[in-house]
Amino acid sequence: MGSQTILTVVFSIAASTGAAWAEGTLFKVPTRPDVKTTLFWEPVEGAKATVFLFPGGGGGFGKVEDGKATSNNFLVRSAPYFAANGFNVAIFGRPSDSEDLDYADRISDTHMADVRKVLDFVKTQSAAPVWIVGTSRGTISATATAIHVQGDIAGLVLTSSVVNYKKPGAVPRQDLAAIKVPVLVFHHSKDVCIHCRPDEVPAAFKGFRNAPVKKLIFVDGGANPTGDPCAGQHYHGYIGMEKEAVDTVAGWIRNPSN
Repeated sequence: MGSQTILTVVFSIAASTGAAWAEGTLFKVPTRPDVKTTLFWEPVEGAKATVFLFPGGGGGFGKVEDGKATSNNFLVRSAPYFAANGFNVAIFGRPSDSEDLDYADRISDTHMADVRKVLDFVKTQSAAPVWIVGTSRGTISATATAIHVQGDIAGLVLTSSVVNYKKPGAVPRQDLAAIKVPVLVFHHSKDVCIHCRPDEVPAAFKGFRNAPVKKLIFVDGGANPTGDPCAGQHYHGYIGMEKEAVDTVAGWIRNPSN
């Protein structure tokens, strides 16, 4: 199925479900036979880049209400800050044949097939360079994407990386040496998620030995963490410092440096 056919089908689905919004649009992109994968797309006029976001947990971006995705995941709730920095926002959702993207799912050939089709569709919407951005479990998807489609992306940003070597697809378990695009690893020094321990991040960062530019940034800010330490309302999700976090990431994307 060519990109033009996908574009027509997706707009038809969006229109028939009433999913077109003033701010953002919910698309269902055909990615495999009888499978469609959701995408939240929010363009910015004159965008210099597109951030292709992989949320954590089981994936997805919640319901789309009043043109906004509603998940409490760090990247999803921070989408307006990326847009305010002049970036198109593309949030990868979930395929229609799955309700959860587990660790192993995110490095599967099936997942990569879905990602490539959605990425191809995003590229029909804007010619701006695409930066892959993942958080928490989404860093597994983001890393795998950078390995498999790096010729089509400008760079990789990992926030709250899964560095626990016991988890399938953990960042240090993947072929990081194959990544040859700029890489930013961004982490909260107070992250107490057992799968994302700050003291294990530097060793994982060293694996990006062939990235032309790479930067490791630890931050220490935010306030009032609550709930699951591996969820978005804790330091793991940069609670209370979302704008600061996104502004730092966006500044690096505009001018990558070691």
